[in-house]
Amino acid sequence: GGLNPHDQLKPRMSALIIASHVKEGLTIGEKYGLPEAVTKFIPMHHGTTRIEYFYRKAVDADSEEEVMESDFRYPGPKPDSKEPAILMLADSVEAASRTLDSPTHKKLKALIDGLVDGRAEDHQLDDTDLTFQDLTIIKDTLLNLLMGQFHGRVKYPGANREGMSTADSVDQAVSARQE
Repeated sequence: GGLNPHDQLKPRMSALIIASHVKEGLTIGEKYGLPEAVTKFIPMHHGTTRIEYFYRKAVDADSEEEVMESDFRYPGPKPDSKEPAILMLADSVEAASRTLDSPTHKKLKALIDGLVDGRAEDHQLDDTDLTFQDLTIIKDTLLNLLMGQFHGRVKYPGANREGMSTADSVDQAVSARQE
């Protein structure tokens, strides 16, 4: 909800702003003395991936201006081991999953497969020693996590009664079970 400041900006400017969070993260990490083993993950968690939404927006815009893909890529570096690669994959999958309407097993699996395979095809994982078996395990694990996050919840008895909060309904249901 609310206003999106990117609606008023050109896609290239939005991409610069989005990419700047990596540099800001490094600054914050250094300020608070995070170990180098942790701060090295900050620029690697996006590698040199394309800032897809704003790249597509620029390409789709009715403009004579040439769109340089390099203007829409994170500065990197690419992940250099399994751990930052897994962080990259988990971060992108988690963020993209929040954009899905009515996430189902099928939708989540397609999303995960597309993102993980896309990162591999974009050569983001080339400097890691991830195997195809590792990627399968990562995909399955991410799917299980998201299915747990998005699974339906049972409505508690009385939760929709006028004037009764969900917390009151839960308390009432627990009390009824104890009696």
